[in-house]
Amino acid sequence: MSPNLINKLRPGSQAPDFSLHDADGNKISLSDYHGKNVIVYFYPEAATPGCTTEACDFRDNLASLKGSGYEVLGVSPDAPEKLARFTGDFSLTFPLLADEDHAVALAYGAWGEKLIDGEVHEGIVRSTVVLDPEGKVKLAEYQVKAQGHVEKLRAELGV
Repeated sequence: MSPNLINKLRPGSQAPDFSLHDADGNKISLSDYHGKNVIVYFYPEAATPGCTTEACDFRDNLASLKGSGYEVLGVSPDAPEKLARFTGDFSLTFPLLADEDHAVALAYGAWGEKLIDGEVHEGIVRSTVVLDPEGKVKLAEYQVKAQGHVEKLRAELGV
């Protein structure tokens, strides 16, 4: 088992700060969201079926999430150019961030071994971390399912 999975974030811990480029090449930092609740979700690859389902669910629920005081950031190892296509193809209305060296995924415990078609691979472990306005972890979920995840998350957050 990869040691990276041992370093999952826990409720009450301070989330690591980060700065990544979005689909338009702009640098976005977690510190830009200080004072706000933030949902940071990690997904393996833009425009794949599960990742598209999850991103569109966040898009479709963004108004209620924002109305309840939550911002959404999606993070993947994709290049900004691929994120730009994904954003445009599916009219995604929240920032997607390029973690090409997966350093942020490692820091958040969202990178490690996973089983795909019976084989072990290293990569993004679909994960969601919810932060409070001070950047502390309110909720950290790892190995989530794309289908129905946003609905489950909304229920857990009372949104």
